[in-house]
Amino acid sequence: MARSTSGESVLERVVRIFEAFDTETPSITVTELARRAGLPPATASRLVGELVGYGWLRRDADRRVRIGVRMWELAVRASPTLGLREAAMPYMEDLHAVVGHHVQLGVLHHREVLYVDRLSAPGAVRNVSRFGGRMPLHATSLGLVLLAHGPIELQESILAGPLRAFTERTPSDPRTLRVLLGEIRHTGYAYCDGFIDDLSTAVAAPLRGRGDHVVAALSVIVPRDGSARSTLPALLAAARGISRTLQSPGFTATG
Repeated sequence: MARSTSGESVLERVVRIFEAFDTETPSITVTELARRAGLPPATASRLVGELVGYGWLRRDADRRVRIGVRMWELAVRASPTLGLREAAMPYMEDLHAVVGHHVQLGVLHHREVLYVDRLSAPGAVRNVSRFGGRMPLHATSLGLVLLAHGPIELQESILAGPLRAFTERTPSDPRTLRVLLGEIRHTGYAYCDGFIDDLSTAVAAPLRGRGDHVVAALSVIVPRDGSARSTLPALLAAARGISRTLQSPGFTATG
């Protein structure tokens, strides 16, 4: 593979271009992209032009660049969470019809929760997470469920900190967090009252695959008005239904 004078391959530079995008900046100027990717502007411009030609990137009317439809198509088709999302969606739709606001599906990704699907409603309470985005394990209902049932080594690493406080209610003290993780394992759900946003309460439950291992989590986000606990029966019923599908002989993770 051809390499630049710096010793980097073309592939390495293309990877850095794609890594310049995130959920907060879905579109970006070529100049900013070059800065984020650590590439000379001329190199970034040339590579962007080629990637646009193949459909991996696309240009907006204002010349800003974003991920192209071809990349999205490939990502969806090859996603390791495709089977999970397909199994969960019927139950998520039923749950959303009961709860309204937000219903979310997440999986563990290194030291964070990755949001792989969600349903929302017009006028729903504010939700700081994003589809395809990642959030800290200790501050979110999905993350806490995944952490509580995750490897001991991961738990101890997270407990060692730092634990960012998003609000005054975020479990940012290691002792408090350790107790909370035990409660989640005991009760079977995580109840997060204003942990990451003062306006919302989130409740999450584990999704179990074969061998009864927790492979994902399901959550609802509703206004912080005391109504969240009323969503528990519907949430837990949906989680049980999804888990039965994940444990069935015919289930395949890739759809």
